[in-house]
Amino acid sequence: MVERLDYELSRRTWLGAAFPSVIMDCFGPGVVAAFMGARMDDSSGRIWFHPPRENMPIEDIHLAFDPDHPVLQRILDIYRAAHKRWRGQVQLGHTDLGGNLDLLAHLRTSEALLMDLYGSPGEVERCLGEIHGIWWKYFELIQEVIQPENPGCTNWLDYFSPTVTYTTQCDFGYMISPQMFSRFALPELEKTWEKLAIPVYHLDGIGQRAHLPLILENRHLAAIQWVPGDGQPDESHWPEIYQTIAGAGKKIICNNPRCVPAIAGQTGHPGLIASSNRYVFPGTDYETAISLLAQCGW
Repeated sequence: MVERLDYELSRRTWLGAAFPSVIMDCFGPGVVAAFMGARMDDSSGRIWFHPPRENMPIEDIHLAFDPDHPVLQRILDIYRAAHKRWRGQVQLGHTDLGGNLDLLAHLRTSEALLMDLYGSPGEVERCLGEIHGIWWKYFELIQEVIQPENPGCTNWLDYFSPTVTYTTQCDFGYMISPQMFSRFALPELEKTWEKLAIPVYHLDGIGQRAHLPLILENRHLAAIQWVPGDGQPDESHWPEIYQTIAGAGKKIICNNPRCVPAIAGQTGHPGLIASSNRYVFPGTDYETAISLLAQCGW
């Protein structure tokens, strides 16, 4: 597998501050759910996670750290082989571990968890506390494997950091009110932001805009990635969101470098904007990429 990844990397040219990286997000968004017992389903060509058994009451969910889980060991084996092959020439990043509420939704289903917020809030908080501790054990275990020869740190969003970073998320937050977000999502996020050197938040979808004021109040949070969501205008069409983020002194991570010049103009703070390493221009767009770099001062 590593040889195949090496071949794919050899077909690319990195421009500006881009860098070769492997992040192993092919195991699905929120793979910690699998480590905690969720069933993995790849029948659609993508990875989805389902509860360990149907209609399991939240009171029956008791979670534990499993360092020997076969999916985890497969990921670690690939990372070790990658280190042996590249010796620090390719940045290895954290896979998509998932956010706490998202992971619990994988174990319960989103519909059941929404009902739990009303019917069993104490049990939800208990599970979230267990998940938080377990999540950090997996984060630190993977970090021990990928970090020794890495020149820096990256993760599933694929940006470079000289120190420990991660892109936190709560996609489940799209479906709940700011009051519920404040109770069930924010406490764990704030604990994680305090522990990370450079914490980032993935603000996914228009339903999460209501949570932005709460998120921006945190002094530890370094940056936000805004994703409008399917069926919405691209990232360059949301000046009010970027102005709010920049006004709070947070950096902006843009997934599409084509949108960076527009966002820089909207905020008046080009130094606060970074582009994710995930975007790949087709070879036919080489001149477009060079032009964008020139507009960004490269």
